[in-house]
Amino acid sequence: MSEFVNVKEFKINPFPKNIKEEVLQNVAVIVSTPKFTVPLCRGLGLEQNFVDRPITVAKTLLTTEVLEAVGKCEPRANILSIDFDVDEKTGKLNPIVEVDIQDEK
Repeated sequence: MSEFVNVKEFKINPFPKNIKEEVLQNVAVIVSTPKFTVPLCRGLGLEQNFVDRPITVAKTLLTTEVLEAVGKCEPRANILSIDFDVDEKTGKLNPIVEVDIQDEK
């Protein structure tokens, strides 16, 4: 069964109750973290190549970055789709990631 991760609405739980909650939280952290900003784990997050690009180009770049980063850092998450909540006034893209969790128990 798939789950949706909306970074804008996600709340961090320092003690996840199960694997599903842990994986969804990991995906949210990966997608919301700029790469090179985490001490001792500089590779975590997104490279931010989509910043200051036209929306159509930014969506493509952000999709690629999300797929690569989640695939590398959270192998239990299988991304089914990525949609975007776009704020037209500010130009902000909020990715909404549909995830299927492997090894869920």
